[in-house]
Amino acid sequence: MLRITIPAVEKWDEIKQEFVYTKAQTLSLEHSLVSLSKWESKWCKPFISSKNKTNEEIIDYVRCMTITQNVPDDVYNNLTNGNIAEVCAYIDAPMTATTFSKDDSKPNREIVTAELIYYWMISLNIPFECQKWHLNRLLTLIRVCNIKNTPPKKIGRSEIMRRNAALNAARKKQLNTKG
Repeated sequence: MLRITIPAVEKWDEIKQEFVYTKAQTLSLEHSLVSLSKWESKWCKPFISSKNKTNEEIIDYVRCMTITQNVPDDVYNNLTNGNIAEVCAYIDAPMTATTFSKDDSKPNREIVTAELIYYWMISLNIPFECQKWHLNRLLTLIRVCNIKNTPPKKIGRSEIMRRNAALNAARKKQLNTKG
């Protein structure tokens, strides 16, 4: 969970012709499958796969991430660039110590949406409580489950012959025989 503080702001209200003061507000945010699902249901486009998001879309994602209750809508208009940078750093954080070796396989060009992640959870028997985890941690768990469920690669015929030749050579040397 991330906590950010949106600073107090003094603004001029053109309609009322007076200064309006807002208090500083602390928000608790969670980048999870739940927040992703909320955002995608509103914007009808994938959050993870879309690179260029408008300022409005980013602010709305912060709204979807908010777990603090009863936050007035105008608070989100006072987000600073520092707040946005902090949120982006939190979204990009791995939130796990698990690492993966570099694959030689082709990158997956599949468009990842909330429904696809829910499908992965169901097919891998991951409990729905995990939908509230940090999204990167959930995606890492899904990847680990896929790796562990993948059967080991079959050894090719040439590799078997190479191993057998090495074993035979070692035995010949050990027993001082020619075969």
